[in-house]
Amino acid sequence: MKTYQLLEGLQFRDEIPYAQPLLVNAEGRILRFTLQPGQAVKEHEAPHSPVYIIVVRGNGLFAGPDGQEERLGAGSLIVFDSGERHSLRADTDELVCIVILHEAPLAHKKSE
Repeated sequence: MKTYQLLEGLQFRDEIPYAQPLLVNAEGRILRFTLQPGQAVKEHEAPHSPVYIIVVRGNGLFAGPDGQEERLGAGSLIVFDSGERHSLRADTDELVCIVILHEAPLAHKKSE
């Protein structure tokens, strides 16, 4: 069994959001994103995995492929399908969220 304290040892970067890997293996990735107010993760996609985002602190603006932002806060679960474009940004609060993906970036390339 492994345990992680999701709100301990938080690190924020001045220039860009910080994506700290908590667990990375062939079966998936769990990342802790920390964003300061005004920081954003621009629109992108995960072509080979759904993306599960759990907000653990603060409020953020999350958008799917239509670009329509929705404000969501701590306790929210956001689900994007494989290949679905999405973005997020911290507005007025620091934002901390956990992102879970089914596979690690190189796992798909090794199987091709």
